Amino acid sequence: MEKLRRIVNQIAYTPKSQALSTLSPLHLSFIPLLFLSSSLYKFIISFRRTLYHFGLIRKHRLPVPVISVGNLTWGGNGKTPMVEFIANWLANDVGLSPLILTRGYGGADEAKMLQRHFNGTFVKIGVGANRVATAASFLHRHGFVYPLDIALFEQKVPKTQVESDKIGIAILDDGMQHISLSRDLEIVMVNALSPWGNHHLLPYGPLREPLTSFNRADAAVIHHADMVPNESLSVIESKILDVNRFLPIYLSAMTPSHFLEARNASCQLHLGFIFEKIVLCVSAIGSPNSFVQKIEKMGPFYVDRLDYSDHHQFQDEDIKKIKARLENLKNKFGSNPIIIVTEKDYARDSKILGGLDPFEVLVLCCKLQILNHNSCSEDGFKKLLTRSLKAQC
Repeated sequence: MEKLRRIVNQIAYTPKSQALSTLSPLHLSFIPLLFLSSSLYKFIISFRRTLYHFGLIRKHRLPVPVISVGNLTWGGNGKTPMVEFIANWLANDVGLSPLILTRGYGGADEAKMLQRHFNGTFVKIGVGANRVATAASFLHRHGFVYPLDIALFEQKVPKTQVESDKIGIAILDDGMQHISLSRDLEIVMVNALSPWGNHHLLPYGPLREPLTSFNRADAAVIHHADMVPNESLSVIESKILDVNRFLPIYLSAMTPSHFLEARNASCQLHLGFIFEKIVLCVSAIGSPNSFVQKIEKMGPFYVDRLDYSDHHQFQDEDIKKIKARLENLKNKFGSNPIIIVTEKDYARDSKILGGLDPFEVLVLCCKLQILNHNSCSEDGFKKLLTRSLKAQC
């Protein structure tokens, strides 16, 4: 299954003009079936959206404002870090208690990570495929604030605590395709490292929806913007503005903060800990290149990598493969290498990663940052959120 995913992923991110010259005969043999499946998928999503548009399927409206953070392609777009960024702002600066609604896909790694980050706070995490039912359960249990107090958004002094445990707002993680739930603000994340692939819909390409869906967005955020040249950013921006020329576009990046020891998560290590060390990066995320490039910038002596498909559940055979790679590195360089994983991988498979003894396992921790770009900044992004939410009060 992992091999098949790799084949599909390579086809999806190979430009059509290069497919014949770069893809193997095995890869090319899959294209007719993938193209047919993609055409069927396009019909299904179009038909489904038509049913909602004409009211043949009812949309649900929560009694609190809803912010949706989503994307148009699979994996690595920074949706969950953006959800965490918004939730922190709402709880710490605005004084609201937000409810994050996440599906819990792929071992619920992102949900577990959010629960760990927000443990002991007034931020609530609702996990479940039926996010309407999940939201209803939390709203019934905790109550909700309605209407929102507009003054909360206008006070400049950060709050030391939220005003109430009652839910003031809901945030949809990976919400763009979850059209059964009405939203007041639609934020679309774009991966600067691999924005559109071959421009085809799933499974032939990486697109979950056509690029025309930018017309439904209230803002676009180009993620990993610090890892590509300005020329590439300009091309991505132009593509978005060709669809929606009034759409505000922001840039974001993941800024490393520290390492955790996998065997003792309370132990934090500074980023310079891996300087001049032998490192093996192991990840099962949507954008492994961004992870590896961040590690390389920290000055290790040598960086090796093992990439798995997004949300991959590590098995015993994977641990054996990782340990074999570690032994090879040890024999080659004469010292024990360090394994580095992402927080998402740690949240999904913290126990099985313990099977890598006696090698040390570190977890890279990062925070999303809004970058200054033209007239767009973090303050501007927060003002956009504020204006949109005030309109619903």
